[in-house]
Amino acid sequence: MPLLEKLLRSKVVIWILIVLPGLWPAWPIFRQDFTVLADPLKYILHHLGFVACLLLAIVLTFTPLRILFPRSGVALALNRHRRLVGVSAFAYATLHFTTHILYVYDGAFATLRSELQKPFQLTGLAALAILLVLAITSLPAAIRWLGGKRWKNLHRLAYVAAGLVAYHQAIARKIFPLQVLWIFVPLLLLEIARIVKQRRNSAGLRTAVRPAP
Repeated sequence: MPLLEKLLRSKVVIWILIVLPGLWPAWPIFRQDFTVLADPLKYILHHLGFVACLLLAIVLTFTPLRILFPRSGVALALNRHRRLVGVSAFAYATLHFTTHILYVYDGAFATLRSELQKPFQLTGLAALAILLVLAITSLPAAIRWLGGKRWKNLHRLAYVAAGLVAYHQAIARKIFPLQVLWIFVPLLLLEIARIVKQRRNSAGLRTAVRPAP
């Protein structure tokens, strides 16, 4: 078994890859980076949101990678951790939202209410609500309770959450952040390639089973 595939099969390795990005803000703060120390809570807020977006995009690439490269041991190894990475995206999104509450709250709930009514905040909250539902229903018991088909249809809402998150990140700043493109364009290209391959396979199957004249 190749080393990369072996590493990606390990839950310990995946846990490390998930947790380390969350600890990254400690480094510039420890180094007394004044660009960070000027507003450390804002830095942490943006960083947690970035990691949440990245994990959501990453977990959504697992299925197209498996379909596009069905014999790839790396793609199969990654798919073993879909639930872990998906729930981690929700966890980071929750930390991001909590940090935002701490950042904008000035002791008056009216300020907090007006802040949360902004369009980009509403889309972020909608995405967080979807991720909460998906995290709760990621347990095996939920699959048995909902049934495979309904569970699969429900978890397609992850793509809706990704769209909302992309909008949330793009509109949250006055300057369009290129990181939105870096995160979500590769996912979009993989999904297009997956759809094309599945349609070709379906067309080939229909041709193969068509009765001879």
